[in-house]
Amino acid sequence: MAVPTTPEPAEPPVPVVDMAVNEEEAARTVREACETTGFFYVKNHGIAEDLMNKQFAVAKQFFDLSTEKKETIKVNKYYRGWTPMNDEKLSILGDQKAPDQKEGLYIGREVAEGSEENKLPLHGPNNWPAESLVPGYREAMMNYHQACIDCTRRINRLIALALDLPATFFDDDFTHLIASMRPLHYSAVVSNPEQGIFGAGAHTDYGMLTILATDDKPGLQVLMGGKWVDIPPKEGHLIINLGDMLHRWSNGRFHSGMHRVVIHKGQERYSTAFFAEPNFKTVIAPLPTCVSEANPAKWPPTTSGEYLLSKYGVTHSTYMERQKEKGADQQCTGPAPIAVN
Repeated sequence: MAVPTTPEPAEPPVPVVDMAVNEEEAARTVREACETTGFFYVKNHGIAEDLMNKQFAVAKQFFDLSTEKKETIKVNKYYRGWTPMNDEKLSILGDQKAPDQKEGLYIGREVAEGSEENKLPLHGPNNWPAESLVPGYREAMMNYHQACIDCTRRINRLIALALDLPATFFDDDFTHLIASMRPLHYSAVVSNPEQGIFGAGAHTDYGMLTILATDDKPGLQVLMGGKWVDIPPKEGHLIINLGDMLHRWSNGRFHSGMHRVVIHKGQERYSTAFFAEPNFKTVIAPLPTCVSEANPAKWPPTTSGEYLLSKYGVTHSTYMERQKEKGADQQCTGPAPIAVN
């Protein structure tokens, strides 16, 4: 898998956060990004290039398999495994006619079937292909998954400081984080926004933050000032974006950026998105540094799990049906899901 080599613009479209500098300095750049676009690059992020390349390599090997072989790990009742092309329709703008032109994998933290944690929605054992189909797949994926968890904890410290909170503020809320990783393969079908055809339709992410690694193909666009702006790959960098949950948690202070993927002619594209969300039962209520007499709380409390479930049910037509298969003892409890814009 080629590493990004796309020529870089003179001025990056979103800020670059150097994670090698002191945290206070890095947090200032994070604050600037989070209060405007909700997107930023990170460099010196600590994820080894070898780990990244290995997970890209095994993902491509899997996506190159026949449909029959890929269906051996078609997404299971825990929402782990393979989702085929045309399975999702992400756009929330009403401009998408065809489903997303991508296939993907869902890989989460390893949770043993029968464990207490497995009784929660959005948890469960992973769905692995036979070792003979893609040698080294499981090891490569879980090594990269763990590296993303470690990176998440570093980024959380910067986000906390950017919100005028102690650097350790989010630590207890991510002890058993919901960590879903999605290796993605976009087909070479040319996107045509005028006809409602996209690699991935316009959407915001649901949770706390997303760590995105891409190959050297462009495609990601972010809505800025009413215009779609390309966010090109940058060698040695990851792309970070905030989700709706953090927008809500910060009482609207931090921005969850609208984005989409547009595929150019003849260019298949590979990327891996890592979605980091707080523990299932973490209460999401406007943070103390984001509420004042002049800026009262905009949303009532909910929980991380309830909020995510309310979102997933919109994107995946079969998601709630699969959750019901897990049994009544595994249904979520707590406040009713609350939709936000």
